[in-house]
Amino acid sequence: MQRYTLNGRNKHVEDFQVRDNLIATLKNRFTTYGYKQVRTKAFENYEMYSNITGTVKKDDMIKVIDTTGKILVLRPDVTIPITRMMAAVNQANNTFWQRLFYVMDVFRQSQEMPNQKESTQAGVEFFGENTPEEDAEIIMLAIHTLKDLGFKNFKIEIGHAGFFKELIQQAELSEQDLGQLQALIQSKNIADMELFLEGMAIEEELKKAIQSIPLLYGDPLQVIQQAEKIIRSAHMQHVLQNLIDVFALIKDYGVEDYVAINLGLINNMNYYTGIIFQGFVDRIGQPVLMGGRYDHLGKQLDSVMPAIGFAFEVDLLIQAILEQRLAKAPKALVDTVIYYTKEKQREALTAAFELRNKGYQVLSFRNDPSNRNPISSNSIIRFEKEQNLFSNEQIKQTFSKADELVTLLQAHKEGF
Repeated sequence: MQRYTLNGRNKHVEDFQVRDNLIATLKNRFTTYGYKQVRTKAFENYEMYSNITGTVKKDDMIKVIDTTGKILVLRPDVTIPITRMMAAVNQANNTFWQRLFYVMDVFRQSQEMPNQKESTQAGVEFFGENTPEEDAEIIMLAIHTLKDLGFKNFKIEIGHAGFFKELIQQAELSEQDLGQLQALIQSKNIADMELFLEGMAIEEELKKAIQSIPLLYGDPLQVIQQAEKIIRSAHMQHVLQNLIDVFALIKDYGVEDYVAINLGLINNMNYYTGIIFQGFVDRIGQPVLMGGRYDHLGKQLDSVMPAIGFAFEVDLLIQAILEQRLAKAPKALVDTVIYYTKEKQREALTAAFELRNKGYQVLSFRNDPSNRNPISSNSIIRFEKEQNLFSNEQIKQTFSKADELVTLLQAHKEGF
């Protein structure tokens, strides 16, 4: 995990607690939707990734050679090995309905970010039916999770891989021209896009339809109305109807205010086959989550297997939480601190053991030297020669037995 700074100070330990709490929140929400956690190997065969089209670029993979001369890669993606695992299950049992989630590091290198080769992703994968209900539920899970994390102002952009694909098939562009056009659409460079299409042997109506793609963004109902005007085939109508059905379900969930339609969302078009989406939060200039339907991936692994999923970029979520000051105030370091004299050592250490056995966080020290830095705790217990004393912000009370101490802690456990 990278180090984060807040107000110019390195707070690595506290930030790790933010990360720990964040991941616990993600895992809890994923579980409430019926997802079960899985893991994959850190080292995988290079061929498993290089033979799959439309996913990780080969140059982005971090490769190693083992003692036998076999080329391995540090896990650059989680979806592919999980899908391979499910494909094997499907072939063996002819069943594949599964809800799985993961929290794992992925390893990639790129020219844009040469010093960052490791990041943590937390995501879900649903293997089962290809229905609007499943698509809407997984988008709802993403929204639900962002709300759990305390984000107030965020947006999920939803598109569909099939809409743009259909237009491009009609245009019959070369691979090079397609790559240039996609770059112009993603940058919303309307002027250069118009000049680019002028030189193409494409009918005028189709040119206008393609030029409108970057503009098909915003309020779902308005974008759907605009998209209906450029429908050029029964398949495009089917794709748009799929979006309409998914958005209707999102409205029934009551979270439509968090959603925008973006038909210019054309990332990884060779990978996604249906609904595609990404999520943004304030103060972060890139998506904190990306996902979509990838039904064709199973086919590349010799298994017909509809699937949809998404992944959060955990490091970006932490950055957003810190910048928006959404992290909860740090709790006391421990539940209680025990100070004791030599005469009360056995009694104090026995009490420390009993409290730890009951799940309390306990630090114990012989005596209480004045030069020791103060320790943040919810309470203090002193075993002194004349008395035993329990104290916190509310009370100070003597006790004689360990059972009384446990009762005091249970009665005054605010913040535990």
